[in-house]
Amino acid sequence: MPNVFGAPHKGTEPRHEQVVFCQDEASGLRAIIAIYSTALGPSLGGTRFYPYGSEEEALADVLNLSRGMAYKNALAGLDLGGGKAVIIGDPATDKSEAMLRAYGRFVQSLNGRYYTACDVGTYSEDMDVVARECRFVTGRTVAHGGAGDSSILTAFGVFQGMRAAAETVWGQPTLRGRRVGVEGVGKVGHRLVEHLREDGADVVICDVDEAAVDRVRALHPEVEVVADADAMVTTELDVYAPCALGGSLNDDTVPVLAAKVVCGAANNQLAHPGVEKRLADRGVLYAPDYVVNSGGVIQVADEIEGFNFDRAKARAAGIYDTTRKIFALASDEGVPPAVAADRLAERRMSEVGRLRGILL
Repeated sequence: MPNVFGAPHKGTEPRHEQVVFCQDEASGLRAIIAIYSTALGPSLGGTRFYPYGSEEEALADVLNLSRGMAYKNALAGLDLGGGKAVIIGDPATDKSEAMLRAYGRFVQSLNGRYYTACDVGTYSEDMDVVARECRFVTGRTVAHGGAGDSSILTAFGVFQGMRAAAETVWGQPTLRGRRVGVEGVGKVGHRLVEHLREDGADVVICDVDEAAVDRVRALHPEVEVVADADAMVTTELDVYAPCALGGSLNDDTVPVLAAKVVCGAANNQLAHPGVEKRLADRGVLYAPDYVVNSGGVIQVADEIEGFNFDRAKARAAGIYDTTRKIFALASDEGVPPAVAADRLAERRMSEVGRLRGILL
């Protein structure tokens, strides 16, 4: 069982403020909501619907994800803290209107300390159902005044981060003529391929879902396909873009990674602390995942004040400048970019949070 009340992992960062266990036996709902910090404002993070093997596994995931959202929202410049929720179950067989509405009641009971949105296993249509019982919901469908598919600005933001990395390594903020490997061409990955091809990059893809690969090849027959993630890591690339599961950068993959830049949409790409240093020691520039993939949360957060796509896109374009700032700080302080990003996020949470205290 994770040590929720134990000492923080590093520095003076706060512990989780609140963890809520939610159960509705009639609908089968078993959910956990974790609020890491409200130093910058109400916590915001998606709801993950996943068939966890145990309650301990679900709790560990929601604690880790909610902490990541606090850092992501801080560096995105949002006046929002970090939170996350998980629903235990198989979304394909267990999800129901009653369950989603029961979950909405629990979110509503937090009275605005937590705003929910989509994540793995949940969609904008699900958020419309949750919103029938709850006012604190983002990521809704366009028909209900929402932002719709948040993968649009997620992919756009990753591309901006990749441009910043290209400028740092090769002197120009473009991927033209570069060979970019996109691992995972689902909701975000296939949109990233579009940006890369428009910019003139040569693209290599892989995905466990053959239909996803076929969809990209139908639009871009010139795109190269490799067998799997293992093959992608060892392929000669300029940029490796993990856009599927987390943990792709680990003790096995880092030593054989052929790319000079890592910049992708997947969450929690570093399998454990210390991987960021191994990347730096090999001369690989790592664009911190929670920085470059924050376009999605920027998109759904904009709903809180009434969604405007152009305004949200303009803010997501700022991921380019934020990523450049992180690379510069990392160079000045002699630390990996992941450490520099953490320091910037913690600084903002501390400086602004000091003025606010705990949100009531």
